[in-house]
Amino acid sequence: MKREDFEKISTYEGPERSPGFLLWHISTSWRSSIEQSLKVFNLTHPQFVILACLGWLTREGDQVKQSAVGRMACLDPNTTSQIIRGLEKKKLIIRRKSSDARVKNPLLTEEGRSVLAKALPAVEEKDMCFFEVLSNSDMSSLLSIFQKLIVE
Repeated sequence: MKREDFEKISTYEGPERSPGFLLWHISTSWRSSIEQSLKVFNLTHPQFVILACLGWLTREGDQVKQSAVGRMACLDPNTTSQIIRGLEKKKLIIRRKSSDARVKNPLLTEEGRSVLAKALPAVEEKDMCFFEVLSNSDMSSLLSIFQKLIVE
């Protein structure tokens, strides 16, 4: 049986030195933790993200376009629309047509605000538990690194 010569095909000494591989492991572990906390609220992780983004964008009472919610969540328009439809079926969001009939403005319903008010602290608690191994300095550095890596 032939073996791969990783010294020829990989830049890294091993997976523990690959930032992409480590990010994969970290993100799958973190996401699993978040998804567990969201089951109580009957939300998927993408649904929670859309709900939270909509909450952030409309917290001052502003109306926003569905496309703005998708941009904030870093999701394509089709995926955003599908997730919003699912949240609409759960009666957590309503969509109002704007003066331009092609544009829809999603809004949190009372139930949506209530679910978000419970789900967001639960997710933030999971975040705190997940990242508690980091010092305040490490967390500050990590946030700075994450912000540098965001592609807009």
